[in-house]
Amino acid sequence: MADESVQYPSLLVPVGHVEPVPRRVRATIGGRVAFDTRRALYVWEWPPYPQFSIPIEDLADGVLTDDGHVEPRGAGPARRHTLRVGPEVREGAAWVWDEGAPAALHGTVRFEWEALDAWFEEDEPVFVHPRSPYARVDALRSSSSVRVELDGVVLAEAPTCVKLFETGLPTRYYLDRVHVDEAGLRHSDTVTRCPYKGTTSGYWSFDSEAATHEDIAWVYDFPTIHVDRIAGMVAFYNERVDLYVDGELLPRPAPMSK
Repeated sequence: MADESVQYPSLLVPVGHVEPVPRRVRATIGGRVAFDTRRALYVWEWPPYPQFSIPIEDLADGVLTDDGHVEPRGAGPARRHTLRVGPEVREGAAWVWDEGAPAALHGTVRFEWEALDAWFEEDEPVFVHPRSPYARVDALRSSSSVRVELDGVVLAEAPTCVKLFETGLPTRYYLDRVHVDEAGLRHSDTVTRCPYKGTTSGYWSFDSEAATHEDIAWVYDFPTIHVDRIAGMVAFYNERVDLYVDGELLPRPAPMSK
């Protein structure tokens, strides 16, 4: 039975699940192609999202050196390797699946995401991690009114919004900036990336008479085309503010990413 306190769909993919990737996947280091494949696999090491596992035969300029260290990696044991691409060396950047991992993963390698300079699905860059084929992200215009308060101060009040529904996360409410009291907020230098929405262009914090609240709101001025309706709009963490939708105070969900 579903947990009635959670008001959004759960992520149901089991750890160790493996599926084929129908997209061309590439990654580069220092301007060189480390690998280029149309035979990548999705592998779930934990439920929220998968990693790519790449056939070793599809390494381009990448060369692996065994570090002689084996450890469990969620889907099974893997042997750590150092990756060399031309003059660039990334120690411990790769994990070659070992005996005990799903048979489909044998002969493939899983890379630490940040160890490579850039990742691409087809010809589009991908940030943070692969997009899950089982996750949806929908941005829908809504006539719901939204009021945001914190420590008794109204930070935003909008007659309409764009609701962003992302599998495994609470609904996010994006508001036109004209309805947000930016003068009462403090700009932050924080920048985050999302594989579904892109790179944030602004964050705000709030200093009330009672407390300091860091990074409670953000904006994507140039989101991915899939969610272009949220461009230039501000969203607040449901977990950190008092959020009223159509006059009803929403319960604060457990802390998580945006």
